[in-house]
Amino acid sequence: MTDPLVLHLHAAATLAMVGLIWFVQVVHYPLFGRVRPEDFPRYARSHQRRTTWVVGPLMLIEAGTGIWLLVASSLPAWQPWAGLALLGVIWASTVCIQVPLHSRLAAAFDPSAHCALVRTNWLRTAAWTARGALVLLMLRGH
Repeated sequence: MTDPLVLHLHAAATLAMVGLIWFVQVVHYPLFGRVRPEDFPRYARSHQRRTTWVVGPLMLIEAGTGIWLLVASSLPAWQPWAGLALLGVIWASTVCIQVPLHSRLAAAFDPSAHCALVRTNWLRTAAWTARGALVLLMLRGH
């Protein structure tokens, strides 16, 4: 039997990240280009530090409850597996693409790094959107 608390916590974390990633993709990242270049390194470091406090716990809750749902739920097996596969895409993109781009931007504003950040973040936006649809399906079936 699926623990409703775990499922709802999983859904809450995922849906919060869906809203957040869309805000970041459509509003926040594009506005990086409006920060004065001489102010950007300080802005970028502050952005990274503050963002970690918001997204870090949500991503850890998603991962932990996602593993829990795989191991101890009565959901159709494909659902938690698909959710974890999407999390794998998100985490890999974050570590391998977005974090290095943020590091480049923290050193100095670089228009090509900024464009790459906005462009490549669509992968995470799509994956989190798919996760959002998946958790709604999980909730509906529960």
